[in-house]
Amino acid sequence: MAADGESLREGHNVEYFTLPARSLLNRCTGVRMPFTWTINPYRGCEFACKYCYARYTHEFMEMRDGVDFERKIYVKQHAADLLRRDLRKVKPGEEIALGTATDPYQPAERRYEVTRAILEEMSRHRGLEVGIVTKSTLILRDAELLSELARNNQLFVNITITTLDADRARILEPRAPRPDLRMDVVRKLNLAGVAAGVICAPVLPGITDAPKDLEAVVKATAEAGGKYIFANPLFLKPCSAAVFLPFLEMEFPQLVETYRKRFESRSFLSSSYRKRISELMATLRRKYKIVNSYERYSKKSHPALQTDDQMPLF
Repeated sequence: MAADGESLREGHNVEYFTLPARSLLNRCTGVRMPFTWTINPYRGCEFACKYCYARYTHEFMEMRDGVDFERKIYVKQHAADLLRRDLRKVKPGEEIALGTATDPYQPAERRYEVTRAILEEMSRHRGLEVGIVTKSTLILRDAELLSELARNNQLFVNITITTLDADRARILEPRAPRPDLRMDVVRKLNLAGVAAGVICAPVLPGITDAPKDLEAVVKATAEAGGKYIFANPLFLKPCSAAVFLPFLEMEFPQLVETYRKRFESRSFLSSSYRKRISELMATLRRKYKIVNSYERYSKKSHPALQTDDQMPLF
């Protein structure tokens, strides 16, 4: 179906294509995943985060070059119509995660508004449980719509912030908004009555995992009124390593050998590392009094991964 997609436009080394779709809701079968359904309005993501685990999704379309994920963006067609039909399959208590393998508010959304059409359809329903993951400030465009959706449904917006160091973020996430702007999104959404928190992910050994750096993110989250903050260490699939390791060689050459050893035979960091980050984050949440008013929902959205704090995806 991707091969039949029509070229929409080209710019900034990015090409856009239509993507015919038979369904918008995808049932999640992974045992590590806390949600039942996923929605990804686009295939690919322009933010070009060097560590992105979702590059594998382009392999389904026979694209083996990991960089294609950020240069060839596929726009799903007839999203609202498909979702209207698909929502009949969703049972009470089954969470829908929006943006698990793409950013639903990446630059393409400003033009194509697929995510907005999805939210408009969801707002016509009651009793849905919806989680959104994004790095984008564009979500503020839909603040009023999100407030409307939250009136009759359970809604959480998860803003991803890996570091507050703007220079480091620009290296890691070259086309994503600055981290301070993302934190401001957390503040503005909560003021608008939309529950929002921070996902500090991925935590990168030797790059973003210093206690003072993680503390800075937790402190800023508390000051922004964030409902929660969780952290998740790097998950590095082979397709992502093909992009990430050459990036390390260029920007952090002293870390290359360490990363090769850590991910030589697995995609996850060691349980001891995950436990250390988990315990540190728990301590920092207590220090800054981030008392999770939405504990049941947040634990469901971000369940334990062999530790008390780790999230498998968000």
